[in-house]
Amino acid sequence: MSQRAGLWSALIIVFAIASDQLVKFLVESGMDYQQQIDLLPFLALFRTHNEGIAFSMLSWLHDGGLIAMTIAVIGFVSYLWWTTAAERNISRLGFALIIGGAVGNLIDRSLLGYVVDYVLFHLPHWSFAVFNLADVYITIGAGLIILDEILQWQRTRPKH
Repeated sequence: MSQRAGLWSALIIVFAIASDQLVKFLVESGMDYQQQIDLLPFLALFRTHNEGIAFSMLSWLHDGGLIAMTIAVIGFVSYLWWTTAAERNISRLGFALIIGGAVGNLIDRSLLGYVVDYVLFHLPHWSFAVFNLADVYITIGAGLIILDEILQWQRTRPKH
C-alpha cells in the first residue's frame, strides 16, 4: 500500500469513528431511553441499546464474546485493507468505512456494555431495526467492496 493511500484510508477511519461517537454522545446525553423524535412520517430518532450485533443477534455471547468477535473482524478487514492494491480505491474506501464503523461500535460495547442505536425507519404497522451511523458506514463499505469486485470482474473478463 502506498503511503498516500494509507493516509487517506486512515483519515476516513478516524472520521468515521469520530462522527459516530459524536452523534452517539449527543443521543445519549440529549434523549431519554426509548424516546422517539419523529423527523419524517417514516423516519425517527429512537434511542435504544443493542446488546447483540445486527438485529440484536448473538446477544447470548455477551460483551466478552462480542468484543472478541469484533476485534477478529476488524483484524481480518484490516488485513484485506492493507493487502488490497492501492489502485483499488473503491475497495480501500469500503474497507476503511467498515473498520471505522466496527471500531465505533466496539468502543460502545467496551465502555458501555451495549451499542447505542438511534435511527428508526418505520411505517404505521411496520418498523425496521434501529441502527446507528457506524452501521451505516459498515453497510456502505460492504456495498462499495461488492461494487468494486463487480467492476473488477467486468474489466478482467474476456470480451466476446
